[in-house]
Amino acid sequence: MLAAIIANTSGTGGGVVFVPVFNILRESGVYPLSPLQVTAASFLIQCFGMSVGALRWTHRMKTQQDAGSDSQSVSVNARDYWTVICVVLIISLPAMLITQHVHQFESNDILIGFKSFSLLLGSLLILSAWTVNRNVPEQAALQRLDIIVLMLFAGFGGFLMALFSVGVGEFVALYLFIRHYPILLSTGTACVISAISALFGAIWHIDNDTVPWEVVALAVPGAILGALLARPLALWLGSLRLKTMDGLWILASSLYLILLNI
Repeated sequence: MLAAIIANTSGTGGGVVFVPVFNILRESGVYPLSPLQVTAASFLIQCFGMSVGALRWTHRMKTQQDAGSDSQSVSVNARDYWTVICVVLIISLPAMLITQHVHQFESNDILIGFKSFSLLLGSLLILSAWTVNRNVPEQAALQRLDIIVLMLFAGFGGFLMALFSVGVGEFVALYLFIRHYPILLSTGTACVISAISALFGAIWHIDNDTVPWEVVALAVPGAILGALLARPLALWLGSLRLKTMDGLWILASSLYLILLNI
């Protein structure tokens, strides 16, 4: 439930919680899952938790109230919402699926590099939230430059998603938050991208029998409940507190995984 709340308030995907937690369980000898089983479990759980969250955020986009009526200061244009989702997925999905079928990389080294980059983004998120973005209005319209940057992130994010069940949603959410877009655009689009990626990515793990089904069965009810709670919680927290909490979680979990793998 906690993983789904964090994942669906931040848009980063449940893997940002599941990967470090399952690593803790393996290292402590409580529940020994192989790295591939950790990724498989995370994909399958996200199929439920992130999908519920994605539907909640998309419903919010369709029924959003007038600007300033809640913690969100500007309305989000539906065209911007779907543009972000489509331009990212059209690149990240093929990258993820190809990586799953040809993967022969040393995942530990890649994980250290990925989480080192996450440390940079998390630090920039907190810094920008408390300085340049603190007292200025959120951006009301998606900029062409940001579309280009998201497309550049998408391929690498899809590659990472295949290896760790997290990557593309984290990049999208953190980048849009740093660029000071509304919660709905930043978190909502990242949740939809993570959900669709998880649904497609789970197919390979099911076909290759890498899924620890008992873990999935135990976690899915909590993930669904957490996803239902996440959207109102994110809007209640507001932009500054949400960005700060998300940035701190990214920093803490990234540091843990880097130290563990070193």
